Formats: sequence, structure tokens, C-alpha cells
Amino acid sequence: MEQNMETRPLGKTGIRVSRICYGSLSMAPLQGNYPVERAAEVMSYAFSRGITFVDCAQLYRVYPQVRAALKRTDRDIIIASKSYAYTRQMAFDAVEEARRELDRDVIDIFMLHEQESVYTLRGHKEALEELYRLKSCGIIRAVGISTHYVAAVDAAVSWGLDVVFPLLNVDGWGIVDGTRDQMEQAVRRAVDAGLGVFTMKVFGGGNLHKKAAACLDYALSLPVASVAIGMQDEQEVDANLHYFMTGSFTPEQEAALHAKKRRLFVEEWCVGCGKCVERCGQHAAKIVDGHMVPDAEKCVLCGYCSTVCDQCCIKVL
Repeated sequence: MEQNMETRPLGKTGIRVSRICYGSLSMAPLQGNYPVERAAEVMSYAFSRGITFVDCAQLYRVYPQVRAALKRTDRDIIIASKSYAYTRQMAFDAVEEARRELDRDVIDIFMLHEQESVYTLRGHKEALEELYRLKSCGIIRAVGISTHYVAAVDAAVSWGLDVVFPLLNVDGWGIVDGTRDQMEQAVRRAVDAGLGVFTMKVFGGGNLHKKAAACLDYALSLPVASVAIGMQDEQEVDANLHYFMTGSFTPEQEAALHAKKRRLFVEEWCVGCGKCVERCGQHAAKIVDGHMVPDAEKCVLCGYCSTVCDQCCIKVL
């Protein structure tokens, strides 16, 4: 069942994106850990319904799933990826990995992952310069950053980047250095400056699932090109598309969304090494009696803490 949802220009990049961006983290080993074929089924179903924009990352280890989905469609799918690279070589290698693993000559959007401010941009200047060199060679179409920080959105504007991908939701959940209104103002400044802006964590990493309608109403009120949403099955794809196109859920969709709840799960064999505490940009992890305990009021369920766990005991379920 093919369908065309609204697309919008991504700032001045020359790229048009669907209003919903498929957040592939939901399929990744950090979260859903979907087998390649099942992930491809769900993503290709989303493509058939008109979602033609996918966000992924080197960290997520989800390129095989995205590649399999791309093989199932004839539609022109826009791909965004990102890396923690901070040297020229690391940036080059990250882009080459994405091209190889996704089987694409050109990566539409490539970003520096989780930037915090102008100071972290300076620390990643080599990588940023390499990304722009690759853009000049036609290997990347647009360069940007992802962030949970208001200061980084303003840094993206001051540095004249192409794209910024900030966290923003109705409750301001997960914004590290400010309020929802402050982030919204920064986003509007970025849009006014011509940057391509798409937002993440519309449901607060799953924590705001009981107010899904309010979350989407807020997201739809923003002047951004697209909203990244993680979706784990065809029913979630249908529900989000239905809301974007009609402004409401069906009663069945609303009931199903309210019934779902995710959580950060820590296995009993956690040794309390503290690496997750250092890794968490939200300051949502702490060690209590030799065991990691997440702070539910701060955790955005990104699963990034699990990437530094030598014991593989942290999961988002």
C-alpha cells in the first residue's frame, strides 16, 4: 500500500525529507536487537507508507538492518548517519564504513554525534573539516551535528553548519542545559538561519508514551523539516502516520500505544564499575551498593550506557 506523506526541504541543503524520519535505534542491538530480516520488513513497510528518511549511526550497529530494508524498496530513501569521530582519519573511516555497510556511494547527511557546545565542536574541528572535504567531493550532501544541548544548537548556527538534529519534546525531557522553551528558541534561530533541522526523542525515549497525542501535537507545531521516531512494528508505523495525516489516533491505536512501556534493565551481574555513569550525558546513572541504578526522571532510554558495559548487562526493554 504505497502512500505519499508530506515532505519538506531540509533547510538550504537541497534535500527533501518526509515529515517522519525513521529512527533506526529502535531496531539496533542497543534496544530492540531485531534480526536483520525482521527489521527490514518493518522499515520497508514504513517506506511503502511514505516514510523516506532514516536516521542511523555508527554507534547503533544497525547498518545491516537498514541496508536490507533499502534493498526492498525502489523509493529514494534519504539516509542520515553520525559518528563520534574527532580526527580526520576517524571521520573518513566512519563515512567509508557507512558507504560500505549501506552499499551507497553517497551518504545524504553525516553528523558529529552528541555535541555539547562550541567547545566540543572545536575539539572535533578536524573531523568536521574532513566531513566538509568529503562533501566537496560529493560523498556527503550535508554536514551537521546531533545534540541534547541548547548550546550546541546555537554553536551549529554560529559555525554555519548545514544540519542540526536536537532533542526536543513537549516536556523538555532530556535537554541537558536548559528548558524546553530555550531549546525551542534555539531551534527557531537555526531554522531562521537556514539550517536543516529535524528533531529527536519526541516521546522522551518512551517515557512520555502515555501522552503520545500531546507529544505529536507539539512536534507538529514546530517549524522543523522532520521528526525522528523509533518504531518497532507495522502497527506503530501506521499509528504515527495516521496521527501526522489526521491529527488523531484511532481508539485501537491509542490503546496499543498506552499499553507499551520500555525500561532500562540492568542485569544482576553488574559489577558497578562506573563506566556507564561516566558515559551517560544525561547524568541519569549512579552506582548504588555496587550496582548501576538508572534515574527514571533523567534517563531518555537512549541505551548509550550499554556501549561501555564490559559485562553486557544494560538493556533497553
